[in-house]
Formats: sequence, C-alpha cells, structure tokens
Amino acid sequence: MAEIDRLLTHLKDEGGSDLHLAAGLEPRIRRSGRLVPIASEQRLNDPELRQLLEEIVGEQQWEAYRGCGDLDFAHAIPGVARFRANYFTQQNGAGAVFRIIPEDIIPADALGLPDAIVKLADLEGGLVLVTGPTGSGKSTTLAAIIHQINTTHRKHIVTIEDPVEFVHQNRECVISHREVGDHTDGFGGALRAVIRQDANIILVGEMRDYETISLAITAAEMGSLVFGTLHTNGAAKTIDRIVDAFPADEQSQVRISLGESLAAVVSQLLLPTADGQGRCAAHEILLRTAGLGNVIREGNTPMISSILQGGKSVGMQSMDDCLMALVESGKVKARDAIMKAHDKSRFEPLVAAQP
Repeated sequence: MAEIDRLLTHLKDEGGSDLHLAAGLEPRIRRSGRLVPIASEQRLNDPELRQLLEEIVGEQQWEAYRGCGDLDFAHAIPGVARFRANYFTQQNGAGAVFRIIPEDIIPADALGLPDAIVKLADLEGGLVLVTGPTGSGKSTTLAAIIHQINTTHRKHIVTIEDPVEFVHQNRECVISHREVGDHTDGFGGALRAVIRQDANIILVGEMRDYETISLAITAAEMGSLVFGTLHTNGAAKTIDRIVDAFPADEQSQVRISLGESLAAVVSQLLLPTADGQGRCAAHEILLRTAGLGNVIREGNTPMISSILQGGKSVGMQSMDDCLMALVESGKVKARDAIMKAHDKSRFEPLVAAQP
C-alpha cells in the first residue's frame, strides 16, 4: 500500500470528504464542512510531500505535473473508495486535494432527493443542469439520477468526465465511461463523437467552455437527454452564464436554442446540520413550463422567480423557500441558512429567535 493510501483510508474511516496536503502543513481533512488536522501527523516539507504524491501516479503523469504545476486524475483503493485528485503548486511548494468518491452509489431515496429531481430520470430528452459551488454535492446528485435510470430504463448512457468519478455497473442500461485524457482528447471531441455512438443519455462532467456548452445544447436539440454541471448559484444566473459564454452576435440564437432544449435546472447547496454532525442539501428546482422558453428567448431572467413560485404544484421551489423549510423543520440553523439566502430579511427574525 502506498503511504498516501494510509491517509486516504483514514479520511474514509473518519467520515471526511476531502484530504488536504500542502508543503509546510500537517495533513488535514474536511469533516462536516470544516478542515481539521489529522492528530499525530507531522508537517510535511516539500520533498516529503512530493515523494508521497509521486508514488501513486505514472511517470508520464508526474512529468506532466512537473511541467505545468497541475494534474487531475482519479485514484482508487480497492475496498475503500475512489478519490478525485488534484495536484497543484503553491507558494511553499507542492499541494494536493483528494475528494472521496464512495464506491457504492447512494440511491436517490437514501439521499432524500425531492421527487421532482428523481423524476428527471424519466425524461426522454433535453438539457438538465445541476449547478452549485465546488463541494456542493453536484456529482453525488447526478450519480443518483444516473443510478435511477440504470435501474428503471434500458438505454445507452455515455459519461464524459475529467476524471471519471462514480463508476456505474451495467444493470438495465449500457454505460460507457469516457475519461478526458485517457479515452478522449477533450470534452468537445467526445461530444462530437457521441452522436455516432447511439447514446440516449449523455453526462458531461463539467460544461466549462463555449465549445462544450454549444455541443451539449446541440446534442439536447437532437433528442438526447444531456446532464451537465456548472459552478453557478440559482437558475437565473445559470441561464445567464450559458448565454454569456457565447459571442454577442450568437446570443440571440443561443437563447432560442436554450429556450427549446432546457428541461431543468437544479441548483444545490450544502449546509451544516443543526446537530453539527453532518451536512444537509438545499435545492432550487426549475422545470420546463410553457412560459419558460419565452422568458429565456426574451432574456427576461428576473421572471424566473415568478415561474418558480407558480410551479410549486409540480415540484419547483426557490432556494429561499427550501432553506426556510429546512430551518422550520429543525434540520439546519437559521444562522447557517441566512448565509446562503438571497432575501436575508426573511430569515432575520428566525436568527434572532434562535439561541
């Protein structure tokens, strides 16, 4: 076993989500959203840390890291978990963060996902975006949706990721995992090729640039069900971010395309639970309605809030309404919810009332 695997196993045993390593610091783990040092571990200097990091990568990967100062890959410890790894270079030397990817995919019901999110697995086509900041559980939610499809439908699913995170076993579906770097040169090339692969469902690990966003929208327009992630907060900001990725002279056309293809936007945040022992997900859910296309085409994204309010009967909800429900049910504290809320005045009386 590699020396770093001992630290990663400790991360799993302690219920942590991330292992942080940096030259000049002792190893730390993120647990329940907070970074804490690993007891008994000593500070690592730069040569010691680089020795740990080099042990679990191939020669070509290590040379790539030495050349550009960054490296993304997945590392697996059989029987423990898979980890999404990022190596980087910082002021004091080497650094790395490992995010745990559970070997067992958590089903939607165990996650407590709202029914409106679970039903996205039954869509026949369109673009579904799962958004939120880094570490908000986007990949876990998407994995649960793909798992739901895999157990209830017979389709071909192609995932394009950098790196591959959750590995799904073929059940009712045929699932093709493609990793950028190992199996394809990039998201763009993989998305162009997927049209010839008879894919019903496409998962794009991250829609990070104009080409990827454009090809994902095109695939959705052609009838595929496309899932993608963005680092945005809220449905309105997500739509604006998509449009702003295009040159000004193309934005009118992309509004038309997005208005036709967008099936749902799920924005997700994680908050500490009221007992401090874990984290709880909050969701804003926007679903396709008869009026959504017009709002997108006209660039009238402030109207999204009205669509969310009017769509409660079909499972839509705003982030503030979800946060309020979590506070009123005692799942999270008001002082944590107000930090994430858009209209903070709604939560101020609750903050004042809580000890």
